[in-house]
Amino acid sequence: MSTHADQGLSLHNITVRFGGLLALDDVSLRVSPGRVVGVIGPNGAGKTTLFNVICGFAAPQSGAITLDGKPFKPRPHHLNRHGIARTLQGVGQFNGMTVLENVLTGIRTGKPTEKDAYAALEQTGVAEHANAYPAMLPYAKRKRVELARALVSRPRILMLDEPAGGLDADEIDWLAELIKNLDTTVLLVEHHMDLVMSVCDEILVLDFGKPIALGSPGEIRNNEKVTEAYLGTAA
Repeated sequence: MSTHADQGLSLHNITVRFGGLLALDDVSLRVSPGRVVGVIGPNGAGKTTLFNVICGFAAPQSGAITLDGKPFKPRPHHLNRHGIARTLQGVGQFNGMTVLENVLTGIRTGKPTEKDAYAALEQTGVAEHANAYPAMLPYAKRKRVELARALVSRPRILMLDEPAGGLDADEIDWLAELIKNLDTTVLLVEHHMDLVMSVCDEILVLDFGKPIALGSPGEIRNNEKVTEAYLGTAA
């Protein structure tokens, strides 16, 4: 029987190899309800692999995942029913469908409702573009559509894969405020350190697939191993 301490998503000693490449090396992480947890590290650190393990796109050679204290074997087409939604690094939208129709594809169960889709578009500030086609919109607006499609299912866990990529400073500020005000758990992979440090409760740092630090933004900012591996003097 699971307890309150078991609630949320947990990775237990996850190891992933692709041939001779060790992509994740004994990685553990707990994502508690209502928290914003960041995953950072240089390119090739294993951040996307970690996301892919949670989503069922990559199978670990060892370790386990639990959801609310129970074994969890993720499958990509079942994520929605478990209340997990993920955005992509780019804007993987259906160009032959309107913005509204794209958002409707993210609804978890039951008959899709335009009311829910419009509410998600309002939340991300692009409701005025509901009847436009994604290719007609600037990149920053398409990123907002991507967020709306993830949010429309009202996920319990929202996985954001480099959501600030390609955005200017004002858009990143807007994104930070959105994340801070979401009533859901967030797992965030991001390279923009100002965003990570401003929104995250806890941060995991990976380097060549191995966890080198886990702590609050202040602890990570002052961690010498992190500075050496990734943040540099900009920290």
